[in-house]
Amino acid sequence: MEVTGKLTNVQLELLKLFQYNLPDAQLNDIKEMLVKYFAKSASDEMDKLWEEKNWDENTIESWKNEHLRKK
Repeated sequence: MEVTGKLTNVQLELLKLFQYNLPDAQLNDIKEMLVKYFAKSASDEMDKLWEEKNWDENTIESWKNEHLRKK
């Protein structure tokens, strides 16, 4: 993803959609769809990392014991 100082293609599409005043129920439905979409994308990306890096439960256990805070 690229961060720009102007509106992104996603923002422009959402602005087109939201030129209409929607009832709260519809707005909440759209928010829920967006949340589910991005949650699935994040989950899919994590699954991909697990496969690529051969992570397993032992990896998680080792992370729990890491001390990453700087003094």
